[in-house]
Amino acid sequence: MLLALPVLAGAASLPPLPTDAEIDAQMQAAMDATGARGLALAVIDQGKVVSVLTHGDRNAAGDPLRGNSIMYGASLTKAAFAYMVMQLVDEGLIDLDRSIADYLPKPLPSYGHPAGFAPWQDLADEPRWRNLTPRILLSHAAGFANYAFLEPDGKLRTHFEPGSHYAYSGEGYILLQFVLQEGLGLDVGAEMQRRVFQRLEMADTSMVWRDDFADRLADGWTAEGKAIAHDARSRVRASGSMDSSIADIARLVAGHVRGDGMGMAAHAEMLRPWLPISTATQFPTLQIALPLEQRRADLGAALGVIIFDGPLGPGYMKGGHDDSTGNTWVCLQQGRRCVVILSNDVRAEPTFPALVRSVLGSSGAPWEWEYGAMEFWSEEGRTD
Repeated sequence: MLLALPVLAGAASLPPLPTDAEIDAQMQAAMDATGARGLALAVIDQGKVVSVLTHGDRNAAGDPLRGNSIMYGASLTKAAFAYMVMQLVDEGLIDLDRSIADYLPKPLPSYGHPAGFAPWQDLADEPRWRNLTPRILLSHAAGFANYAFLEPDGKLRTHFEPGSHYAYSGEGYILLQFVLQEGLGLDVGAEMQRRVFQRLEMADTSMVWRDDFADRLADGWTAEGKAIAHDARSRVRASGSMDSSIADIARLVAGHVRGDGMGMAAHAEMLRPWLPISTATQFPTLQIALPLEQRRADLGAALGVIIFDGPLGPGYMKGGHDDSTGNTWVCLQQGRRCVVILSNDVRAEPTFPALVRSVLGSSGAPWEWEYGAMEFWSEEGRTD
């Protein structure tokens, strides 16, 4: 099913950008309201980074969070990976709509349970795996739970016909990583480094831990205010192993909104909302579809990001979260204007709508779908 989000002829003009001092004040207010210990924010305008701001601490010792502090990218990794895959698509190395079975030398279940990947053998009696394509995997429509280990019996399965429904799945991204590795012989970590990080001069970004990160490392804080050490990930995971900094993620988002590394057609395809989203919220992942009249008609899944339409015209977003990390990235097509927020304290997340609104204005970003209800949201933030 195709979903089109036309540019609104009556879309409002972008508001003037706030000054850095005004953004600083908003960030401080956000930290005061939540008790969050660290917060970083960047602004992109006309596809260029115009502001990178940080507040608070990078660790329990009170060392300051800086623009080059190493922070966990979490699921922003997924958008970066999809961006890399679209470069492969643009070069004709992989087809978005071709079955993954056509790329693998042998049937997926016969690979068993390779280290770092899902138990592919669980799909031996599920022929629907052959209907999976790169497009379906990049848009969370594989039919998998988020991860196989979250299933009651720990086994991988498809819950619906691939491509028919949105259900967030990191396992789908891991599968596409496996297909690139086994089917095309690509080292995904090396491809990310060459095609994304080096291209965009992201010197402080990697898909695996680097020893030179140690002196600038940002640890995290949980919802209970407990300090958590940064996880030094040693394995490339397309679903979320990226370490980076706010300065580097700003470069990533600027390159993404410009479409660096690919042609205009590929860039448009990456941001085309081809699959409607029918659930009330993003999580839990395997929800029953809402009745048509209750769905948000302007919300759709593209490749690595969610597309929405609002008072300022079309936009897209991607979030990232774990027990001590809260990240978000929101872009508007108009003016190629974006806001990126990284926090090494998950308590900052409820302030994201107000922070983004302070830069973009009323964007229409689907905050309540992305995060569900949050205690500190104002009514203005909830309806952005």
